[in-house]
Amino acid sequence: MLGIPAVLIVGILSVTGLVMLAIAADHLVLGSGRLAERLGIPPVIVGVVVIGFGTSAPELVVAGTATAQGHAELAAASLVGSNIINLTVILGAGALTAGLAVRSSVLRREAPLSLAAVTVFAIALLYGLGPPAGLALTVALIGAAILLVRFGRSASRDILAAETDNYLEATVRPRLLPETVRTILGLGGTLLGAQLLVANASELAIRMGLSAQIVGFTLVALGTSLPELVTSIQAQRRGDSDLLVGNLLGSNLINSLAGGAIIGLTMGGQALTMAAPLVAAMVGVSGIAWALLARGKRLDRAEAYLLLVVYLALLPLIS
Repeated sequence: MLGIPAVLIVGILSVTGLVMLAIAADHLVLGSGRLAERLGIPPVIVGVVVIGFGTSAPELVVAGTATAQGHAELAAASLVGSNIINLTVILGAGALTAGLAVRSSVLRREAPLSLAAVTVFAIALLYGLGPPAGLALTVALIGAAILLVRFGRSASRDILAAETDNYLEATVRPRLLPETVRTILGLGGTLLGAQLLVANASELAIRMGLSAQIVGFTLVALGTSLPELVTSIQAQRRGDSDLLVGNLLGSNLINSLAGGAIIGLTMGGQALTMAAPLVAAMVGVSGIAWALLARGKRLDRAEAYLLLVVYLALLPLIS
């Protein structure tokens, strides 16, 4: 058994991986978003798809790394936990100061698509996440991407486009070389941070007698959700509520379809299943968040506190 100093070192390395993920993914989001606009991709698509993929990069890298190292349960739990944290802790925290008002088409288009993606991922986890389910999730991801591109083209004047430009500070034409370097370094830092986090979080779980599901749902999920938190804080400070909500919905869609596909296609042998209560909670949280936002196209402080309480109430499910 590891002594206290060794456990402390493992813990420090895990936290180092978390910090590296947050910083690197932030630069990956900015770099890839600016490059996408430099290449002429519509801002609405950048806001939901490109930034969504950027903030989901840690979840996807961790999912692939953990599954390849034989920790598929940790990978799946981190995706489920991240989906729940995005629409409880991060969405709730974003509305605590002055509430959130949603004026774009996000609730009409991206929200139901995100809920559908989470539901498909949940079904795969209940009936067995293996190569066949991974292939089905890949097909669903391609279909969702096509729909999002169509949404973006038909909503070129949507307020989300202006908020995306504001977030990326796209008042001038981005320079290609600096943003390319930023994107590459951000991706490299994300990969290294994910490796540090997975290796040391798994070791910490084993040495402390915790299950992979507990560590994945809490430590790893919280760590991989840091980019969404950073993006949300920056968006809310600028008053870009639609970008905040669109990013969280897009991130959950990508976590579910791309992350689930990575786990399914990387796994060998027996398919992975997860307990129904936790999977149902993930779908339920997605529905609750959508219902609260759609009710008056805003989220007030009382509803923000409700989302935070929901997260705390779900923690006993992982024990």
